[in-house]
Amino acid sequence: MQTTETDMIKSEAALESALATPDAELVSLFRRLDGDLIILGANGKMGLSLGALAVRAREAAGGDQRIYAVSRFSEAGAVERARALGMIPMRCDLLDRSAIAQLPAVPNVLYLAGRKFGTIGSEPQTWASNVLIPAAVGEHFPHSRVVVFSTGCVYPLMPSTSTGCDESTPPAPVGEYAQSCMGRERIFEYFCDSAKTAVCLYRLNYSVDLRYGALFDIATKIWHGQPVDISVSTFNVVWQGDANRYALHALELASTPAARLNVTGPERLQTRQVAETFGTLMNKPVTFTGTAGSLNYLSDASECHRRFGAPHISADTLIRLQAEWIMRGLPTLDRPTHFEVTSGAY
Repeated sequence: MQTTETDMIKSEAALESALATPDAELVSLFRRLDGDLIILGANGKMGLSLGALAVRAREAAGGDQRIYAVSRFSEAGAVERARALGMIPMRCDLLDRSAIAQLPAVPNVLYLAGRKFGTIGSEPQTWASNVLIPAAVGEHFPHSRVVVFSTGCVYPLMPSTSTGCDESTPPAPVGEYAQSCMGRERIFEYFCDSAKTAVCLYRLNYSVDLRYGALFDIATKIWHGQPVDISVSTFNVVWQGDANRYALHALELASTPAARLNVTGPERLQTRQVAETFGTLMNKPVTFTGTAGSLNYLSDASECHRRFGAPHISADTLIRLQAEWIMRGLPTLDRPTHFEVTSGAY
């Protein structure tokens, strides 16, 4: 996406259009993609924009793949929105194995279901969501290609000076949320071994779409005169449009044994520097709290960029767009990332 296009993201409609605009490579993917596509957990932060991108890429390719969007769809109007975007919505409680058994056994699966926030005090629910559901999904889609959304939190914390963990770094999850995400990965790997299911473990951190994300969290604090926590001194982000694009391409990486793909931007952002940039853009004073930690969640996504190209929108551009979004008072999702947490307590 060119800078002139990103300059036009001045409304929620423009944002959603930008998130769902396919490039030539993605259109080419849908000319090759065999069979229908199902998105499990489609009504979260990324699912509907991911589905909309798939629909538009399919249309541009002249394909006939059906795009299913599966969720409880508990929010009013969510089913209608998915349908209006060109998807086939299906209500399903993924904790109900009998409901999963009614889903179409399509060849391409994007698995976005999971639970993070509210883990403390509800650990059994988090483990059920992040481990039991994958077991039922693996049983129902043994012959599909499955892209499993995971997290960079399965990796160990790394020094600020590090380039970050690459796909060969052994996992070392901290806290029950990250441990349950490791459990999700292991369940899908089990189906790789037992049923020869083709899987790609899609380790993402942190996605940004202007209505939420690490940049949104920092900028919002500055806009409201609140101190910015610098406990996490260094972090990664990636434009959600790119995260969506990489997820669809990851279908062709799915393999047995499971492939691994780190997904984030190439920049290692300094929390203090980002906050000061926001202060300048917004003409607001900046204050800090906490002590800069030496260890952070950092991922090296160079393999992703080598295969599928660098992100279309840089971190510098995202910072500028984020400042403008908040100053204009545009809509938010009210879903903090808690990127400043490294203890594993969410």
